[in-house]
Amino acid sequence: MNASADQRRKVVPVPLSELPWPLLHAVAELADAPLTQIAKGLRDAILPYLGSSALIIFTEDCTGRPQKKVGDEDIISKVSIVELGALRAALPDEAPWFGEVELAGRHRPVLALKHASSNALLVLTDPQPNDPQHADEVDLLMYLWRIAARRIREKVADAPPSYLLESRAASAERIRVTAELTDLHSTTLEILLAALRSDDTSAHSAVIDLTAKALVELRTLSDRTNDLVKEPVATAFERLRQDLRPLTRFGGLEVEFIEPPLNGRDLPGEVAHAARAIVRGLLLVMMEQPDVSRVRTQWDCDGVNLLINVRDNGRGTLAADAPSILRLNRRVQALNGNLQIDVMPGWGADIFVTLPLDPPARLARDITAWNLAPRELEVLQHLVAGERNRTIASTLAISENTVKFHVRNLFRKLDVASRTEAIALAHSTGLR
Repeated sequence: MNASADQRRKVVPVPLSELPWPLLHAVAELADAPLTQIAKGLRDAILPYLGSSALIIFTEDCTGRPQKKVGDEDIISKVSIVELGALRAALPDEAPWFGEVELAGRHRPVLALKHASSNALLVLTDPQPNDPQHADEVDLLMYLWRIAARRIREKVADAPPSYLLESRAASAERIRVTAELTDLHSTTLEILLAALRSDDTSAHSAVIDLTAKALVELRTLSDRTNDLVKEPVATAFERLRQDLRPLTRFGGLEVEFIEPPLNGRDLPGEVAHAARAIVRGLLLVMMEQPDVSRVRTQWDCDGVNLLINVRDNGRGTLAADAPSILRLNRRVQALNGNLQIDVMPGWGADIFVTLPLDPPARLARDITAWNLAPRELEVLQHLVAGERNRTIASTLAISENTVKFHVRNLFRKLDVASRTEAIALAHSTGLR
């Protein structure tokens, strides 16, 4: 008998009654939690072992809602992207870090962790216990954080079209508000600086320095917001290459990458995420065909659209109406894009995807004004597609009564009296 078999023979099973069932249930709920509830699921799982006044997740995978947080309202309502970005930049690696930083307007003790592959940040404020000597609690937190960070990436990659629409609207609104605040306060500070500089007394030197610092910080905030919701096309393509590396390494598939121009226009975060998910989905569909050994993917940018081309060397058996292709096409349409398939029997499939870089201005404004919950927006999109309540319930894995509840809320928020009116209004904003 070899050593590994001997080790297996000596393993003593733990009685089921002694398993930590509350923790196991919490882990299961965390794994199944929607994006909006991942922070709560993570805190619920760790709270019996490691207390905190608030739990904050900062991830650039979710460009529309980069912060996911739960806990003390005084903290989660004030914490800023700039504070979280500075903390993340100061962390050297994935190791847990205990210390005191400025967060939500004042210095607080925190426990912080980074996730290497996604660069996401987890912060627990006022952790209890608050020192690294409690290794078991911290190890448990690291284990649960890895689950949460990976699930965030997976859920964003597989997000429904409604999430992309809501995220894009939120990103556009945050850019608009930040730009307005930056312009307003920059003008005020510049006028103040000019007035102070006109007086050459030493008494004003400190005020000038403080004002100049505030002006720099304000500009930095504006730049940081724009960086968060935009991604250089070359960087986005390199992330695609990294995402597809397991396919090339273990899937027996040769993938040829045609680089986009380095000076291409920055991509909105939702477009970059959707583009990577669409290409991944297309490669998986192509791999299901017989005799596909090589795929070529190419990105380009014409200043208005992201242009994607994916071609395989199969037999040309890919069907345009296959369920997997239709699902990908819905993601494309959610961003007002277009997907075309050119199937050549005996020569493979050639797929072209066009994703506009700018959303229709009216679409972002109207959807934000409706104040729809993510599920309501998803139901509305199914209504626009002409689906009945029963079909929507089956697709979303909810009851038909829940669909009716969402439809009633849609009628109230859109101020319409029928499905026909709701669909017509949605069409008028560009929603498809």
